[in-house]
Amino acid sequence: MGMARILLVEDSKSQAETAKDFLEKNGYEVMLAESGKAAIKAVKTSAVDIILLDLELPDMSGNEVCRWLKLNEDTKGIPIIMLTVKNDVKDKVAGLEAGADDYLPKPYNKVELNARIFACLRTKALQDELKQKNRQLEELLKRLEIMAITDSLTGLYNRRHLETILKEEFKRTFRYKTPLTCMMIDIDHFKTVNDAFGHHAGDAVLKETAKIITENAREIDTVARWGGEEFIIIFPQTKKEEALQAASRILRIISEYNFPDIPGERITVSIGITSIPNPSLSIDTEEKLIQTADCALYEAKRKGRNRIESI
Repeated sequence: MGMARILLVEDSKSQAETAKDFLEKNGYEVMLAESGKAAIKAVKTSAVDIILLDLELPDMSGNEVCRWLKLNEDTKGIPIIMLTVKNDVKDKVAGLEAGADDYLPKPYNKVELNARIFACLRTKALQDELKQKNRQLEELLKRLEIMAITDSLTGLYNRRHLETILKEEFKRTFRYKTPLTCMMIDIDHFKTVNDAFGHHAGDAVLKETAKIITENAREIDTVARWGGEEFIIIFPQTKKEEALQAASRILRIISEYNFPDIPGERITVSIGITSIPNPSLSIDTEEKLIQTADCALYEAKRKGRNRIESI
């Protein structure tokens, strides 16, 4: 366990010094406090592994000190052993109900005290280890949750999570009668990038493109990698005309961007946009919204690429 630090709360100087001498000989570091307030201050300012707490103190009872420590988030995990001349069952019960982990009447046997300290520290070490493992498990679960909804290459949401978000946005749109716009973006001639420069360069282009798209979307928008070299942006509470402005920015920035992994080459994208409500089409499912945006994208490619089409 290493050298544990004990806070000994005892108003009798002679008893405190005797106990301190014994504990230090047994390999503990000992801090002294003569009152309840001094004990609370010591715990606030110093790391303490265990507290030996006298029940009778000049300013407040040991039970009050114990209760305060156990109610405080930062100190509730510190084990407390009550030391007192009071040996009635009701006094022991009161101390344990206040939060004490153990109760030892005075005069106590030093060997027994040492054994009880060791037992409390061992339990605390096991609890600390369990807390650490729980934290690690929580962190692992968070990472797994992120991995489940994220595209590993670009860091954008993946297709599955986009579908989940779109389903909720679709419900909200119909409930509150607000517009919803879908933009589909495809990198033009992306296969030639992989063929000419290799898949590493192709991956770099995908990541840079994802970054540009994200930087030109709002916080309320959802950006995702749909698959391959295709991306989707969902614009909640947004009319098609507003999304077209974002599309124009994305189209221009990508076409002017110098991708470092493909020197001398330019990348362009084709963009398809649709929205609801749509006066010319009946789009009543999220699948139809995606399909319509895809049709608009196909039209942009058919007309020569590096352009925007909307339906």
